Amino acid sequence: MARIIYTRTDEAPLLATYSLLPVIQAFTGTAGVEVETRDISLAARILAAFSDLLPEDQRVPDTLAELEQITRSPEANIIKLPNISASVPQLKAAVAELQADGYALPDYPDEPVTDEEKDARARYDSVKGSAVNPVLREGNSDRRAPRAVKNFARKHPHHMGAWSSDSKTNVATMSEGDFRHNEKSVIIDGDDTLQIRLVTSDGSVTVLKESLPVLDKEIVDATVLHAAALDGFLAAQVRRAREEGVLFSAHLKATMMKVSDPIIFGHVVRAFFADVFDRYGDTLLPRGLNGENGLAAILSGLDNLEDKALAEEIRAAFEKGFAEGPAIAMVNSEKGITNLHVPSDVIVDASMPAMIRTSGHMWNRDNQEQDTLAVIPDSSYAGVYQVVIDDCRRNGAFDPTTMGTVPNVGLMAQKAEEYGSHDKTFRIPADGTVEVVNSAGEVLMSHTVATGDIWRACQAKDIPVRDWVKLAVTRARATGDPAVFWLDPTRAHDRNIRSKVEEYLGDTDLVGDTEGLDIRILSPEEACQLSVDRIRAGKNTISVTGNVLRDYLTDLFPIMELGTSAKMLSIVPLIAGGGLFETGAGGSAPKHVQQLIEEDYLRWDSLGESLALAESLRKLGETDDNPRTPILADALDAATERVLNEDKSPARRIGDIDNRGSHYYLASFWARNLADQTTDPELAEIFTPVAEALESNLETIKTEMRGCQGHPVDLGGYYLPDDEKTSAVMRPSGTFNDIIDGLAARRRELAGS
Repeated sequence: MARIIYTRTDEAPLLATYSLLPVIQAFTGTAGVEVETRDISLAARILAAFSDLLPEDQRVPDTLAELEQITRSPEANIIKLPNISASVPQLKAAVAELQADGYALPDYPDEPVTDEEKDARARYDSVKGSAVNPVLREGNSDRRAPRAVKNFARKHPHHMGAWSSDSKTNVATMSEGDFRHNEKSVIIDGDDTLQIRLVTSDGSVTVLKESLPVLDKEIVDATVLHAAALDGFLAAQVRRAREEGVLFSAHLKATMMKVSDPIIFGHVVRAFFADVFDRYGDTLLPRGLNGENGLAAILSGLDNLEDKALAEEIRAAFEKGFAEGPAIAMVNSEKGITNLHVPSDVIVDASMPAMIRTSGHMWNRDNQEQDTLAVIPDSSYAGVYQVVIDDCRRNGAFDPTTMGTVPNVGLMAQKAEEYGSHDKTFRIPADGTVEVVNSAGEVLMSHTVATGDIWRACQAKDIPVRDWVKLAVTRARATGDPAVFWLDPTRAHDRNIRSKVEEYLGDTDLVGDTEGLDIRILSPEEACQLSVDRIRAGKNTISVTGNVLRDYLTDLFPIMELGTSAKMLSIVPLIAGGGLFETGAGGSAPKHVQQLIEEDYLRWDSLGESLALAESLRKLGETDDNPRTPILADALDAATERVLNEDKSPARRIGDIDNRGSHYYLASFWARNLADQTTDPELAEIFTPVAEALESNLETIKTEMRGCQGHPVDLGGYYLPDDEKTSAVMRPSGTFNDIIDGLAARRRELAGS
């Protein structure tokens, strides 16, 4: 039997799975397709990391490692839902919940001392941050807005805030001393093993990474962000925000960049509250209250001070810092949660386009919009956002009814570039020189470093680069749109990437004949301006980028075009021949969960799951020569478009269609399309009574689904919800359930006969 693996993840996508997956399994089973699940949620990853230390009845398999092996098979067909890329506060919350459920897990050790604590810390660190995506992405990314979604956005445009020509909103970024300006890069000649070492000022040598395997033609980069330069930059931005009368906001990615960005976030907190740390640093810093887990962790940590009067004195000092410093951007004005409270609350790729879409504003303490100084310390990609801000200042907000689109082909296979740097990122413990040395003892790259600097190395293997160039040409040929490689001539890495791009574009055996195709190589700022000019003219431009820019642009442009990045089609053609189908972003998922718990209403939109499933079914049609899966896929796409056009997507507030109601309409439209198709009469016969039952019971199902709204619900857990309780919440219509479960039973009967 053909197999699709549907991932069990976290938060709103997981809750939606309880409702949608039974529909998917019942429908696809009629084509002989088994939809299996694999749990890669944060809770499952934590339990798997400690499985050998847990009692037998608490052990779980390492499904992420299993999926990693599956991605390297040509039969791989995986639907990947958004998962938590856990910051330390999220990780601690998940551990606390699991401990309360009886799991024998150790606490997360902030400052490990014993061997047991160091082992626990290493295990926890292996699951925090971007532990999932780099593992599963054994292919490059093809991400674009489906035609039906784009057409719907043009007919039903989302709100775009007006821009003023005298807006004071800007991006602040470093002009020296950061990762971009210090980058060095080499192309490896022959398979080798590298060592990363720190030679301190007194001549002693500390090996930071003993053995780093590299392959022939692989690009290896090394760079450093100097702590002193960072502190000077941040102090200047705090002054600038106060002088210009704009909100101060920091935009990092402390989830995906799980080693470097929490450290940088700590510098931001300490810079904003410089007077507090000057006065009380000797109390705060030894206790790990350094801002790296956010201001909320510091304030919570003050509860543990034995000197309660001192704790209150420090709290007052932080409030004084807010009062005397620049106005701070808020995550939640009503609850007093600022931009500096939790590192994972403000993620640059989601927060910057949201700000640009809202007139260049963020929210202040009075819950009012205000111009903002967006502080993005490393300058590698910050200029892209400044280009868009400057363009909006000149030309006003974008118009979703007329604007073109910017699909993306992203280099991300095999942990390419920055997102694969975690095991090679270090906070430097002493002054000296960091060297990257090959097996012959030759120093390939070196940097002079000081205590507290952040040094990292990145890799990009040659096979993914070749595949990326080929995919870009394939998309340019298929669409007729220009394909633009966003490569920075001032970055050593990008210069090496460019040399490969130019070589592989000329390899007709790899990419075919490129005559007549519009393929360009521009700096990120130039490429962004070209793309913005073209989307304002209603034209399309394929962005061909590295891994981080892929992440940034596939939020930036979709949020402008569609109002959300969750409605993008994200296909990862795996290098081994299989397919990974991603279902969109999950940045707003925590708010959705909160609303469900408080009001029994889930506004999460499963459109991304529908789009991914259709492509997954088409892939099965190719690999398994299954004639029914393309029929299911076409019928599903038509149903998805009808959900959009008839406004059956989840609304924001209770009393209307939520996620569960939207699933009913999707199932009803999907069944009707399958009943009416003539390509497969047997399939039509199976689905005709299903379609009729769903249609004739519409009012009953609506009553059952809406009748549950408006009161709190108990899921039995946030990170590890109780299956029985959550299923009851997410499948509230007995009538709908009976129809879907009846189809599943009928499918099993047919399979048995």
